Amino acid sequence: MRPSTYRAPAWLPGGHLQTLYPSLLIRGPAVAYRRERLELPDGDFLDFDWVDSDAGAPVVVLFHGLEGSAGSPYARSLMAAVRARGWHGVVAHFRGCSGEDNRLPRAYFAGDSADVACMLRHVRSLHAGAPLFAVGVSLGGNALLKWLGETGDAGTALLQRAAAVSAPLDLAAAGEALDRGFNRRVYTAHFLATLKRKALRKAQRFPDLLDVEAIGAASTFREFDTLVTARLHGFRDADDYWHRVSSKPLLKSIAVPTLVINARNDPFLPMQALPTAADVSPAVVLEQPATGGHVGFPSGPFPGHLGWLPRRLMQHFDTQRG
Repeated sequence: MRPSTYRAPAWLPGGHLQTLYPSLLIRGPAVAYRRERLELPDGDFLDFDWVDSDAGAPVVVLFHGLEGSAGSPYARSLMAAVRARGWHGVVAHFRGCSGEDNRLPRAYFAGDSADVACMLRHVRSLHAGAPLFAVGVSLGGNALLKWLGETGDAGTALLQRAAAVSAPLDLAAAGEALDRGFNRRVYTAHFLATLKRKALRKAQRFPDLLDVEAIGAASTFREFDTLVTARLHGFRDADDYWHRVSSKPLLKSIAVPTLVINARNDPFLPMQALPTAADVSPAVVLEQPATGGHVGFPSGPFPGHLGWLPRRLMQHFDTQRG
């Protein structure tokens, strides 16, 4: 367990404020992206938003969180830091998250390690000789960690270093936490608003695939993941999905040097569900600051900024500093 340098500002107390304020009120720097579309053998596509630099410079791949994109504040903050370093950066969008619905019945989910592998291989093909680093945020962090655990030693041939931020390592614990009380009324309701719209559009394009009436009435992640995520991706129900794709059991198999950051006051994942040193391989460094919320980590005097997380990630990716 690595001691963390992160401390939340005194003017922003508690995990909820440290989650909501950065997401809603700190926009992050403007970033000019170059869009690239990768056509897939299955007839679908993946969109990449690039920050370009000189040939041979290191590359940082970002896998975003649930309903996130290159426009998310954490994405813009990290890509601005990557650009300032003179590196390449790319936000790899999961299917249906780049501003356009994907073509197939399937969508994206927290254990989509096959698409993580596809996206990493694509980036590597474009930058064959450059150091390659990857960071996953929230849902993207779980998917990246799952891929790292599944590939083990083979992952070191593709990635030099990796990081996961606020990943819901135990999806059952996270799902249950999000479906209760304040979390259900605020966070779950926020995510379901867009997830349900996407699912209903998919139901229009693929009749008889989904239960439209039940989706419209869903108000919990357990209901949505049973009705939509499990149905589209081959799981029995939410419990089966959460159990089979959680990355926590795979942390012992990771060989790529990986930093895993989780605030102990993250409203999305109870502190008792966080991994300990006994749960991870020697390649994994756990950093669990007492504060920070979920993908928040605001810093500085009011009105605050998002500078701590990009600095910490770039420090981890800097092979000379460790």
